[in-house]
Amino acid sequence: MQIPVYLINLSTSPERLEKSNKRLTEQNIEYTRVEGVLGKALSQQEVDLHYSKAVNSAKYHTPLTLGQIGCYYSHRKVWQLIAEGDAPFGVIMEDDFHLTGDLQKAIDTIKSLSIEWDLIKLAAYQSRERKIAYSQPINAVFNLVVHSKAMSGGAATALTKEAAKRLLAATDKFGRPCDSDIQHMWETGVDVLSLMPYPVSQDMDFESTISAKKEPRKKYFWKRKLQQLKASIANKKAVKGQISRLQRHFDK
Repeated sequence: MQIPVYLINLSTSPERLEKSNKRLTEQNIEYTRVEGVLGKALSQQEVDLHYSKAVNSAKYHTPLTLGQIGCYYSHRKVWQLIAEGDAPFGVIMEDDFHLTGDLQKAIDTIKSLSIEWDLIKLAAYQSRERKIAYSQPINAVFNLVVHSKAMSGGAATALTKEAAKRLLAATDKFGRPCDSDIQHMWETGVDVLSLMPYPVSQDMDFESTISAKKEPRKKYFWKRKLQQLKASIANKKAVKGQISRLQRHFDK
């Protein structure tokens, strides 16, 4: 079965679509464009459908911008497509990427996995690095990796059908940015892995379409520090559980 690749693209960003199409076509990757959600075009009723000020106040240190809300809605659209589709998983791509490796080989590698998995990062935000807590070679090219904290970045992600359903249910009301919620694995019930070396990187030549520069927000320093401390404790437990499950599988 062919694995669907979904490209999130705003109608206001035709140049991004042109570049994305060229890059994917060069590797013979078929894809489906998904209309991105422009946050500033949402009505208050549409914003309130899933964004919760109460959840935001309880779980995050500053209100989300309309751009962040639109980004979240865009990803939820693709999660819904994967949840309702026939394929066991799908690949989600944002339109600011470079293909730095063989994307199809990465997809084929994921198809070959004998373990149960939920979400696999195929790129990192701004190509940032993070301490690796566990790494397992899968083939001559790729390793399956658990980071000390799940990597952020939405340039390219693989997501299973069942995990998409869990993400949709867990984030029906959200108050954090999409990436932040995904990092909170112990809340969503969706484990996050990475396939490395990443076959995709973020194209830094594009200006962010969810920039908050024009939306000044009040931030709460100590509230953030307390949230980070609680998350750090829960994250260590979640990562330990991930590693234990993978070791049991690969050490058989």
